[in-house]
Amino acid sequence: MPPLGKFLRSPTVVRVAPFILFVLLTACQGKFGPASAYWFYLAKTLAGLGMIVGLRPLIAELRWAFSWEAVAVGIAVFAAWVGISGEWAVQSSVWVKLGLAHAPKTPAQVWNPNEQFGPGSALAWFFIAVRVLGSTFIVPPLEEVFYRSFLYRYLARQDFLSVPLGKFLPIPFLATAAIFGLAHNEWLAGILCGAAFQWLVLRKGRLGDALAAHAITNFLLGLWVVLRHAWNFW
Repeated sequence: MPPLGKFLRSPTVVRVAPFILFVLLTACQGKFGPASAYWFYLAKTLAGLGMIVGLRPLIAELRWAFSWEAVAVGIAVFAAWVGISGEWAVQSSVWVKLGLAHAPKTPAQVWNPNEQFGPGSALAWFFIAVRVLGSTFIVPPLEEVFYRSFLYRYLARQDFLSVPLGKFLPIPFLATAAIFGLAHNEWLAGILCGAAFQWLVLRKGRLGDALAAHAITNFLLGLWVVLRHAWNFW
């Protein structure tokens, strides 16, 4: 196999590169005008789908699995995500209170297609559907493979594939949960979320239940956002 092909098929690259590309596309949202937040979300969702389909044969643990624990954790994490409130639970407010950031002069743009494309318009509903479907079926595989399959085990050993998915390791457990949480504006809910999904992987010895729980959480959150007009969660 040519060197480039071998590199692109390496266990590390196939688990890390898709996540990094997804994050880069996320960073582009809204940077090219207000509407770009929605078009880039569509682009990263399609890119994520392509990467998942293309790389699935190279990632043995990327298999969905459903259990009562996955359902319970998915619902519990959703409840925590919408239930933990207050400025102290949101990173953007915490940094301002600690003097590590300045309060924005204008409110941050809320991800609300109804405001951008008109209430009830076809484009508004299209992007709402894209967001719900993307967060339910695309985000979980990309994040769980990176955090739970790669990062957790890599923090324990560089040869991460030699570390069983079901092996409890205190420092990687705490570190991965913290990193996952701090990658989200709702940092406290994110840390609890990361710990819960990691617990599922440890309990079952596989990634599939965490994929299912993550999908359930994101789907319920999407319904909450749309039905309650709680666009701040998006």
